[in-house]
Amino acid sequence: MMHAAAAAAVSLRAPVPALGRARPPIAGKRRPLQVRSAIAPSPASVDADRVRKDENECVVNTYGRTLDAPVFTHGLGCKMWDTEGKEYLDFCAGIAVNCLGHCDPDWVAAVTEQANKLCHVSNLYHTEPGATLARKLVDTCFADRVFYCNSGTEANEGAIKFARKVQMQRAKAADPDATQWATETVSFSNCFHGRTLGALNLTWKKQYRTPFEPLSPGHSFATYGDLESAKKAIVKGKTAAVFVEPVQGEGGIFPADKAFLQGLKDICEEAGAVLIFDEVQCGLGRTGYLWGHQSVDVTPDIMTVAKPLAGGLPIGAILCTQEVANAMAPGDHGSTFAGGPLVCNAANAVFDKVSDEDFLANVTARGEQLRSGLREALKDNGHVKEVRGSGLLVGVQLDCPAGPMVGECRKNGLLILTAGAGDVIRLLPPLVATEEEVDAAVGIIAKAMSVLDK
Repeated sequence: MMHAAAAAAVSLRAPVPALGRARPPIAGKRRPLQVRSAIAPSPASVDADRVRKDENECVVNTYGRTLDAPVFTHGLGCKMWDTEGKEYLDFCAGIAVNCLGHCDPDWVAAVTEQANKLCHVSNLYHTEPGATLARKLVDTCFADRVFYCNSGTEANEGAIKFARKVQMQRAKAADPDATQWATETVSFSNCFHGRTLGALNLTWKKQYRTPFEPLSPGHSFATYGDLESAKKAIVKGKTAAVFVEPVQGEGGIFPADKAFLQGLKDICEEAGAVLIFDEVQCGLGRTGYLWGHQSVDVTPDIMTVAKPLAGGLPIGAILCTQEVANAMAPGDHGSTFAGGPLVCNAANAVFDKVSDEDFLANVTARGEQLRSGLREALKDNGHVKEVRGSGLLVGVQLDCPAGPMVGECRKNGLLILTAGAGDVIRLLPPLVATEEEVDAAVGIIAKAMSVLDK
C-alpha cells in the first residue's frame, strides 16, 4: 500500500512530480507490500462443466484451452481460486496485466466510484480522469504528449501511423511538392508487437505470420542486440520507424543493454528514422523502474504501453515527443472507447501505486530474490541453461520444451507461462508479490522439474 505522504503527493487530482528519470532502483531490503481487499473469497457457485461446454461450443477456438483447464471464480492479491475451491499462486498476472494482483482495494474503489458517475462519453468531450492520467504519464518520462487506445497492438498500429506522418511532414517541409518519403519499418529477431495486421508485420514468429501472408511490403528484421545488423536494415530515406522492446518478453526474456539501445538511437538519428520503444509488457514498474528504458537512460521518440496500465481493464497509450505530436492533426487518428473515464480512473489508481518508490523497490528486491532463488534451486538440473530477466520479468531457459512444466506447476498450484521457442519458463507475477510467495513459487518449480525427464 502507498504511504500517506506518497498518496498525498500523487493524487488523482494533481500532477505528479517527475519520477524515475534514469533513477536506479532503491537498494536494500524493504518490507513486503501488503494487499488487502474488501472482497473476501467466497465458496464457488459456478458450474465449471457448463462454462467449458459453452466456451467450446460458442467461442472461436483461437486460444486452445484444454478441457481440464480450471475455471477461475475469484482472486485476491497474487492468488486465485477455481470452482473446486483450489488455490493457485498466480505468476502469470494475466500476462503482465494484473500488476496490483487481484481485487486491490484502491483499484476496486476507483472502478466502482467512477462506474457510479460516468463510464463513457466519447472523445468529443473532456473528462477529468484521462486528463489527469496524461499529466502523470508525461511528467514521468521523456514524452510530451499521449494518445490513448485500447490495447498494445492498437498502440503499435498507431505508432506506425504517427511515424509515417512525421516522415511526410519532414519531406513536405523540405519540399512542399514532395510525393515520396520514408514508409518502411524495422523490428528485431524474437520480437512480439501484436497480432493485428500492421503489428503482425513487425512480429517475428513465423507461426503467427504465415497464415495471414502476404503481409504489407516494406518491413525488415534485424538481429536483436546486433548494431551491425541494425545498420544494414535501417536505411535513410526508406526506414520510417524502428520498433524495439527494451526487454523482450514473448521472445524469451532478453533485456537489451545500454550500448545496444544507445547505438540504435544513434543509427536512427543518422537515418532520420523514428525510434519506438514497445513497453507493452516491460513498462510501468515490471523491471523495477517505472519505465523499462530508464534502466539504461536512453529515450525514444515514441513509447507504446498497455498491459498493466489499468490493472485489468483494456487500455493502451502512445507516448511521444512534441515533434511527433505536431505531425498529427485532428482526424488523423482516433478511437471510440479510448481514454474513457472508467478505464482512466482505474489507471490513475494503478499509476499512483506503481510510481511509488517503495513499490518499485519491492519489485527490484522480489525480482532479485526470484532469479537468485531459481539459480540456487535449479543449479544441478541439466535441463536449465540460464535464468535471466529484469525485475519481475523472469525467464528460465531450458534445453527442451517448457510446456510440460506449465501443466505440472498448475497441478501443484502455480500458474506460469512459456516464451521464446517454447523452451523458456516465463514468470510474470503481480508486482505486489511477497517474499513468501516468491519462495513458494521457486519451491513448486524446483519440484516440478522432474516432469521434464518423463
